[in-house]
Amino acid sequence: MTDTTRPIRIGLQLQPQHADYRTIRDTASAAEELGVDIIFNWDHFFPLYGDPDGLHFECWTMLGAWAEQTSRVEIGALVTCNSYRNPELLADMARTVDHISDGRLILGIGSGWFEKDYTEYGYEFGTAGGRLDDLAEALPRIESRLGKLNPAPTRKIPVLIGGGGEKKTLKLVAKHADIWHSFGDPEVVERKVGILKQHCADVGRDAGEIEISTGVQGEPEELGPKLRGLGVSLFTVGVGGPDYDLGALKRWISWRDAQNG
Repeated sequence: MTDTTRPIRIGLQLQPQHADYRTIRDTASAAEELGVDIIFNWDHFFPLYGDPDGLHFECWTMLGAWAEQTSRVEIGALVTCNSYRNPELLADMARTVDHISDGRLILGIGSGWFEKDYTEYGYEFGTAGGRLDDLAEALPRIESRLGKLNPAPTRKIPVLIGGGGEKKTLKLVAKHADIWHSFGDPEVVERKVGILKQHCADVGRDAGEIEISTGVQGEPEELGPKLRGLGVSLFTVGVGGPDYDLGALKRWISWRDAQNG
């Protein structure tokens, strides 16, 4: 599980908050021009920080636009909230964006957590455990529907599962994910990688099949080698509006290029 042979990839979470759409679009283009590997947004209905009622845009409509606007980068949500859409519909949406983008979609998904989204849009918030149980039920339905759609997806759409819950979330990662995304310092990542490895052994899966992704806040020369030594190969920088400062992204891309040779 400490595979360091995967090429390093850099992601950008382009948070769709506190900016007009033209600025978001221009930032996505700038990030692709800089050489980022993946551009993510997120699946919320309101800003997560700053003015709680500030400017904000919807996730999957935006991904469809990015699929046409971009030509090289992979795109996806970091992460889709399972609670907001019927699983079969989500599979169809993912397949459609996969085709629009010529096979560049990553299906990021998680159980959901932001209560304001739920209450303002009329979804039942429930409990964290209940939302994880719903995700466990949804993932096989998504996989089944992807296998039935006509036309089929252009490729096996990579599934990214976000979250670090050790009893339920990491078990779902072991069963269903191609990419696992989490946050935390190297010590936290190291512990959770060990737990994920055990869950993979329990279901008879090679843990090395799962790409390890983490959100990063810090300088690549200091943080990068520590996480890389734990098997992390996808490093994602988050930026919010209105300015979308890509300075940190540039530094992480430069570090990637130096490491990958």
